[in-house]
Amino acid sequence: MSFDVFLALLVFALVASITPGPNNFMLLASGVNFGFARTLPHMFGIMGGFFVLLIAVGFGLGALIQTFPVMHLVLKVLGGGYLLYLAWRIAMSRSMGKAGNSARPMTFLEAAAFQWVNPKAWMMAVTAMAIYTNPENHSVSVLLVGVAFSLVNLPSVSVWAGFGVALRGFLADPVRLKWFNIAMGVALALTLIPMLR
Repeated sequence: MSFDVFLALLVFALVASITPGPNNFMLLASGVNFGFARTLPHMFGIMGGFFVLLIAVGFGLGALIQTFPVMHLVLKVLGGGYLLYLAWRIAMSRSMGKAGNSARPMTFLEAAAFQWVNPKAWMMAVTAMAIYTNPENHSVSVLLVGVAFSLVNLPSVSVWAGFGVALRGFLADPVRLKWFNIAMGVALALTLIPMLR
């Protein structure tokens, strides 16, 4: 992979990672409700889970799903159901999570596992592997795609969690927080629309 191609891949990875989607809406809500430090496992879970998904798609999982369309349907149904559950959970949250509160942010493993049912993550992984891998040097190019996304992923998701933290003071009012969480739940549910096509 030439330097120019890798640079184009970095730009693609940055745009794909920082634009709105399920992960970023959940991080925004988590930043508001739990603060930056308590959201770190969620952020690292996204990064680790997406890296594993990328590598799996690059080494054949994407082709397997295309060969067996029922697997794609199962992933869509499971992913859609879980996304709606998370949207409901965010929308119903009524107070900022404190250390003793039963509400909690997503764990590393929950966030990593979510990548496997996240429609945007699958779209990003399949697109990146289709465009930026080189059949002549497939293994190295798959790993380079993973490295590119790893370089931009954590800074990108940190921006969304940081936005949430910046809104904490404004949303300390319970009424504002209630409507913010409802709006985030609805926004997260709306990310399913492209999946229904």
